[in-house]
Amino acid sequence: MTPAARVSAAIDILDGILEGARAETALTRWGRANRYAGSKDRAAIRDHVYDALRQRESALGSAGGTRTGRSLMRGILNQQAVDLDEIFTDARFAPVPLRDDERVFDTPNTDWQRCDIPEWLWPQWCHSLGERAIEIAHTLQQRAPVFLRVNLLKSTPVQARDALLDAGYDVSLHADVPTALCVTGRTAALHLSDAYTEGLIELQDAHSQASVTLLDPKQRGPILDYCAGGGGKSLALASWFGNAVDAHDLNPRRMTDLPARAERANAQISTLTKEALKNEYGVVFCDAPCSGSGSWRRDPEGKWALTQDQLDALVLTQREILTDASKLVAPDGCLVYATCSVLACENQEQLDWFLTENPGWRIVSQNQWIPNAQGDGFFTSVLSQL
Repeated sequence: MTPAARVSAAIDILDGILEGARAETALTRWGRANRYAGSKDRAAIRDHVYDALRQRESALGSAGGTRTGRSLMRGILNQQAVDLDEIFTDARFAPVPLRDDERVFDTPNTDWQRCDIPEWLWPQWCHSLGERAIEIAHTLQQRAPVFLRVNLLKSTPVQARDALLDAGYDVSLHADVPTALCVTGRTAALHLSDAYTEGLIELQDAHSQASVTLLDPKQRGPILDYCAGGGGKSLALASWFGNAVDAHDLNPRRMTDLPARAERANAQISTLTKEALKNEYGVVFCDAPCSGSGSWRRDPEGKWALTQDQLDALVLTQREILTDASKLVAPDGCLVYATCSVLACENQEQLDWFLTENPGWRIVSQNQWIPNAQGDGFFTSVLSQL
């Protein structure tokens, strides 16, 4: 496919998304209907679509047109300094040439639109991030870096790095996170590499990994991943502690793939219902459901789908999780509360609420990572009983 044909495909896909389709659904539907497209074509089209979603409002605002895939791609390509006349042509499969009015671009006149943060959320965004609000929002407009977590049950970071270098991948050790590898260059077929199939590595953001490496690996007692989901933290905990992990999730179906992942990693993980949980754990890790605002580079749909009502409901759910999980911690154990959010209402304000309601607890350590070249936005607080 030519570059123009790829843009044309992205326009069609974005039209479907703007009409309410999920991005992955729209991309899959297009791929099935256009099986001639090669892997490089599909990757390029996907990049166009996700670039447009990350910068949806600033691109539409600059294009000054209707909310269509064509307006969105015009705005994105203009922001990327692409020569639009080389894309919008009379050539076969290319988008039709630009009209005179489509050659005019404006600068969005509001901070929320320039920063691609929902208008209703902008005051809370600024309250949470202060003078860094605009900088962090601009970071989320860009593509996310790729990181791997080394499974310490099967490898060392140096061994895993060398295996991937031998396989032709450009990887390096993370400067700050001891289990993380940074991937630059190609990422295609990482899941087919020997390092992955043999359980040496998993895809996982570096700051998400860091939330586990904050913990003392000598902490005694059984370990519980209280909000396990697909099991990323369960696997990371098993690797870091070199010990068995109990995994629980309110929706057990989310853990369906975890046994197979655990087997590949040589990790001992038991998926349990709430009734089967022990009374006392040395570590109870709560990677709570949240807005995902720290990882919107990876899931730009999430920020446009979020509403105030949904955020309010998440805050209540997080408080329920903190309350319930705290009852499972042994007297000498620790409770870990984590989110991939940068919003104060999901992070520091939740801890303030919990400590007010539960004065027998204290914060041992706490970190708020912001989205940057070293990882996503992530918040972690480690608590213990007085």
